[in-house]
Amino acid sequence: MRTAVAVDLGGSKTAAAVVSADGTLGEVVTVATPAAEGPDAVLDAVARLIRPLLDDDVAGVGVGTAGVVDAATGTIVSSTETFADWVGTDLVTGLRDRLGLGAERAVEVRNDVDAHALGEAWLGAGRGHASMLMVAVGTGVGGGVILPGGLWTGAHRLAGEIGHIPTPGADGLRCACGRLGHLEALAAGPAIERRYAERSGVALSGREIVARAEEGDAVAQDVVRAAATGLGTAIAGMVTLLDPSCVVVGGGVAQSGPVWWDPLRAACRAQLVDLVSDIELLPAELGSHAGLYGAAKAVFDTIHLHTR
Repeated sequence: MRTAVAVDLGGSKTAAAVVSADGTLGEVVTVATPAAEGPDAVLDAVARLIRPLLDDDVAGVGVGTAGVVDAATGTIVSSTETFADWVGTDLVTGLRDRLGLGAERAVEVRNDVDAHALGEAWLGAGRGHASMLMVAVGTGVGGGVILPGGLWTGAHRLAGEIGHIPTPGADGLRCACGRLGHLEALAAGPAIERRYAERSGVALSGREIVARAEEGDAVAQDVVRAAATGLGTAIAGMVTLLDPSCVVVGGGVAQSGPVWWDPLRAACRAQLVDLVSDIELLPAELGSHAGLYGAAKAVFDTIHLHTR
């Protein structure tokens, strides 16, 4: 195999790079994402960004994007309002047409957290494990499932979406999907900031709240502990259902220290039966590049499947 052009398509920024089959990452280039301007504007921006990266060694283009993705067609089947009119967008056809990519080059599209999961399983904290649950905690809470056969997205492409699991402690809290009681309404970064502001009357960033918790601020400690405990409880449910070899936790909130990680691990282990209570809960290793590695891996996996 040769190289792949990988794209991490976010709501505010799109990053791209050439990734080799051995995991070497080239220079990362970025552009602002015109998410509010509609699919055509977004696809135009992505095409302009990656066109200079395409050469004869590039075997395909991989994209990790927000939204629920039908990977078989590269179409967005569900999305939040971050991207205007994103549902129904066919990224594969849109990029092929704009870039003139022939059928000999793969174009693969995955949900952004699924791409993170592929990256961490390939080169990050999950390497060497036959199965893995990926959990990403930042602006939202997402997840991805890696099984021995590869990425598993389920019958409706929703597998691993841990953020929408009903969770104790989230009762009465409204999730971004509009429903009450989901994990994301308790554990995501904006949820932590909102609950701290409600209880303290002070608006702070998540990082500042964690710092205050580390300094002994009782309200900050309670809010951070509640978020971590809810997440740990939800992870325990996923582990019991899937029995993965390990759990990898990434995202901005996961960069918090022991004030967050300790109650997360304690809550998870408290709910697990003895057989799986020692499962590894690992910090993600690839940081902001995980999605690029995973998008490239989707291309390499597809080429392998089509050529073996």
